[in-house]
Amino acid sequence: MQASLRLLVGLGNPGSDYEKTRHNAGFWFCERLAEQLGIGFLNEARFRGRVAHVRADRAWLLMPQTYMNRSGQSVGELARFHRISPAEILVVHDDLDLSPGVLRLKFGGGAGGHNGVKDIAAHLGSPDFWRLRVGIGHPGDRNEVAHFVLKSPSGEERGAIDEGLGRALAAWPWLQIGDWNAAMQRLNQKPPHPSRYGEAQTMCFHRRNHES
Repeated sequence: MQASLRLLVGLGNPGSDYEKTRHNAGFWFCERLAEQLGIGFLNEARFRGRVAHVRADRAWLLMPQTYMNRSGQSVGELARFHRISPAEILVVHDDLDLSPGVLRLKFGGGAGGHNGVKDIAAHLGSPDFWRLRVGIGHPGDRNEVAHFVLKSPSGEERGAIDEGLGRALAAWPWLQIGDWNAAMQRLNQKPPHPSRYGEAQTMCFHRRNHES
């Protein structure tokens, strides 16, 4: 599991209607990372996504333009073309089970109900890739999830998410060389100023599940 990072994928939905929605947290990270690295994205039709080349590391940044539920089409095409193994891929995506701004880096496992991650595993033929989960909070009601992820976060929530993304950007030196243990120690820490709103929503969600 100590393979170097060759492909970083940020998940989201294309188009101006979605750019500020919670589901696009992965796109937000990719865009900020590209700006930090001083590189730009190109639309690559063969990969069905926007691609940026990190030449110094012979790695790629990818934002699939297939819409969330078909993200695997884009990731699979690029990974096969450049002969990138699942263990060399990091997928950055929003997570309902974490408070806004909380981060968790993990390797493999299930999709946790995230359709974009599920589709990527299907197209790669393996769940054994890295995931950086970016907390966006939970509405407290499963029936509201679809509406919730496609809405913009409140100012407080967005501030917490942006702070989390900033911590992820600071961990880039360890992510890019595949020092996953060092990156995990930095990313899986409790945020210095967690969102009270996010914590309250998550506690409410878990209490309702327990009582049901």
